[in-house]
Amino acid sequence: MNEQRREAQTVNWSQSVLDAYRRIHQHIERTPVEEISSLFPDAGARVWAKREDRQETGSFKLRGATNRILRLTDNEKAFGVIAASNGNHGLGVAAAAKKANVAARVYVSDQVAPEKARKIERLGATIVYAGRDPLDAEIAARQRAMESGRVFISPYNDWDVLAGQGTIAVELLEQIPELDAVFVAVGGGGLIGGMGAYLKHASPNTEVVGCWPENSPVLYESIKAGWILPVEEKPTISESTAGGLEEGSVTLDVCTAVVDAYVLVSEEEILDAMRLVHRAKGWLVEGAAGVAIAAFVKTAERYKGKTVAIVICGDNLSQRVKDLL
Repeated sequence: MNEQRREAQTVNWSQSVLDAYRRIHQHIERTPVEEISSLFPDAGARVWAKREDRQETGSFKLRGATNRILRLTDNEKAFGVIAASNGNHGLGVAAAAKKANVAARVYVSDQVAPEKARKIERLGATIVYAGRDPLDAEIAARQRAMESGRVFISPYNDWDVLAGQGTIAVELLEQIPELDAVFVAVGGGGLIGGMGAYLKHASPNTEVVGCWPENSPVLYESIKAGWILPVEEKPTISESTAGGLEEGSVTLDVCTAVVDAYVLVSEEEILDAMRLVHRAKGWLVEGAAGVAIAAFVKTAERYKGKTVAIVICGDNLSQRVKDLL
């Protein structure tokens, strides 16, 4: 891709995020930033946490779901929507659909934590169990959506969802204008893809750092290969980033274009990061947030004298993970 075409694409991506922000800002929380430099006394960096755990559903996923649902036609609203999620995306779709008076079904896999399924149901969505892992549930949900005429809201493979997640970056640059780097946990790539799509135009000198658990590096390996790979996964306490990628996902090309650095962290490093913020701040953050914190700890030497943000993407922990803290 030549530079002129890349610049035009970046402008278009950035504009779609701004449009999403104007559409959803009255329906979501403008989440705070909080300085947490004292947690890393040897880092020599100014470090801020973007508190998406303070979002209404306890996760950034409400942003993308809200943007997608607000773009439904009247006819689509009447049919209802289908999503696939073992947690945060399902919560986001359920909450956004309830506000818009739209019926929602959320497909989950056998791996879903019971307490997360109950939260989704309490928000008014119907739970459907399908398959052994999140990708199985996603495939089943998309197939049912095609058969029934309902709109399928992907957790990541949807431009409206990406743009909604990217609205975090709009707020972040208003809150921290001189931002050298932002650390973002990666699963399907919707969060880092949306944020990076905006940052590459609005703040091109801000480094976008992708953070993966070593046990679930599907998009990382796919970016390296140039196509989506069926990477074997191991269990991870970063439950929100677990699962494979749908063939043809838009996030592969977007993330290839916008992610500047890649960090993989171990389960022990993730747990240590979660314990650090729990003990120092009293925050119960989920494993995906622990991934981003751990990635900063692992690479902190590179950011001496710089201003860094870490996206605390959510606080919806399963009881299994809570018991480890």
